[in-house]
Amino acid sequence: MYVVTINQRDTREVGDRVDELTAALSDLPAALPFQRSVGDEAIGIFVEPAPAIEAVLIALRQRRWNVGLGAGTLHEPLPEALDDVRGPALVHARRAVTRAQRIDTSRASIAPLKPGERLPLAVAGADPVAAEQAEAVLRLVGRLVAARTQAEWAVVDLLVPGVRGQQKDIAAALGISSQAVSKAILRAHAEDEAAARPAAEALLRLAA
Repeated sequence: MYVVTINQRDTREVGDRVDELTAALSDLPAALPFQRSVGDEAIGIFVEPAPAIEAVLIALRQRRWNVGLGAGTLHEPLPEALDDVRGPALVHARRAVTRAQRIDTSRASIAPLKPGERLPLAVAGADPVAAEQAEAVLRLVGRLVAARTQAEWAVVDLLVPGVRGQQKDIAAALGISSQAVSKAILRAHAEDEAAARPAAEALLRLAA
């Protein structure tokens, strides 16, 4: 199981945005969809690592969240209420998000990630070595996501990895040239992100 625990970094400045976060994550195939746990924090639980990674990257894209991912077992059958969930994966996620809070204590910012700025992301799991390796890969992928501009996201959001011949359609949808689409894809490192995700999935399976 994969538990993603996310809490807000800028509540005092902009108010509680947890409901917006849970709405943004509601379409992911979760064993237990994201729910507010306490205060400005939400937790979601996944059977597979891929949607857990997607949740992590959505949160990192928004640039206002500390993100912890725990990989391990939970007591089954899984209850419907978050308060009734028990098991090591939940503990790993709590340890991870607590560490993420210490990684970057600067103010949250919706601006793209700056050089040298650290991502508030951590991973913990049943296999500490694999968890550390998964965290390293997710940090690299997360940097690609958090550093994108709005113009790059406009292109990437329409891009389906591995499908050829999309650039003309994306250009038409956005009213820009195919060349501009191609440049945005390169700057956003969209292909690198897609290529790295399976490595993160494999390491999270080992971590669990």
